[in-house]
Amino acid sequence: MTRIDWIVLNRLASRIGVTVFVFYGLIALAESLDTWRFNFVANNSGFPMAVLMVAMSAVRWTIKTLPVTVLMGAILGFLDLKSRHELTVIQSSGISIWRAVRAPTIVLGLVSLFIGLGAETVSTVINRGLYPTPPGQVNLQTPAGEIWLEQRSGDVHYVLMASGMQPGGGLLGNVTVFQISGGDGDRLEAPEAQLEAGEWVFPTAILRTVDAQAHTVYNYRLPTTSTAAEVSLKLASTEDMTFFELATLLQAGVADMTVRNAAAMRLVKLLALPLVLTGSLFIAFAFTAGYRRSSNFGPAILYGIVLGFVVFVITEMADRAGSSGVLDPTFAAVGPAFVAIVIGVTVLLHKEDGRT
Repeated sequence: MTRIDWIVLNRLASRIGVTVFVFYGLIALAESLDTWRFNFVANNSGFPMAVLMVAMSAVRWTIKTLPVTVLMGAILGFLDLKSRHELTVIQSSGISIWRAVRAPTIVLGLVSLFIGLGAETVSTVINRGLYPTPPGQVNLQTPAGEIWLEQRSGDVHYVLMASGMQPGGGLLGNVTVFQISGGDGDRLEAPEAQLEAGEWVFPTAILRTVDAQAHTVYNYRLPTTSTAAEVSLKLASTEDMTFFELATLLQAGVADMTVRNAAAMRLVKLLALPLVLTGSLFIAFAFTAGYRRSSNFGPAILYGIVLGFVVFVITEMADRAGSSGVLDPTFAAVGPAFVAIVIGVTVLLHKEDGRT
């Protein structure tokens, strides 16, 4: 890199770093106000682990706000270059705007990729170990401590309820099965259920029907299209799973479309983080780095920040749409980032054309 690249990169990196750090401090302060969770972790794992939990939880929320914080920090960095007349000299010397922004774009892409695959993974693992989401509390409509699974296979349709699960999702404890169609009896009660090759196997179970006396059955089997990976993913929040765990589970196969869409959306969203932050950088550059006769940057800053929040809202809306299956997860994750880049480039070209 040339000296100009280092100057632009240092100015932007320092301002973006300070902005992200300030937001991280505010988020950590907000997380520490949840005293019940803090005391719960402190009593079970110790005070240092409670502090670590707050810090890692703040990391996760800070990563979610990166599109806005990077935009604000980049605006401050470009204004600093502008106020020192460094950006004016760079542009007057014949260096193109794309050449000036090349180094920050490359470094930001590499750093954001490290954040999406590294920092996000570490914070997720630590948060999950210190304060995991209990089974059944992923969905607020499900009672705490209960696991509910709707299972289908051909004409067989039933709902399976359990109060415990072994890691991996292949073994459930204290199971009750409510038959809807295609099965024997109306209700099945068993101490455990093992998932084996497309079937739930109940070593010992009590079969109850309305018009007959309850009786014990052995090695009772119910067909299912679910896999152990799918059950594990369905009973956990995708926010509590790392990129590599999501990739492994999706590669193993998930039959449930809702679960697969939610997992794929989070997976692609982490990969698309460099594109989203690149869009924020281009928007900041477009709204602050053009030639101006006056030194009034207030409207440009306001427009850039408002547009950044709009991009952030659109990104979150696309996240919901992709997770629910309304939009294709890949399109929902990459689309807002592509729109942000197009907006930034369009405004930048419009300004550099000399008409504004």
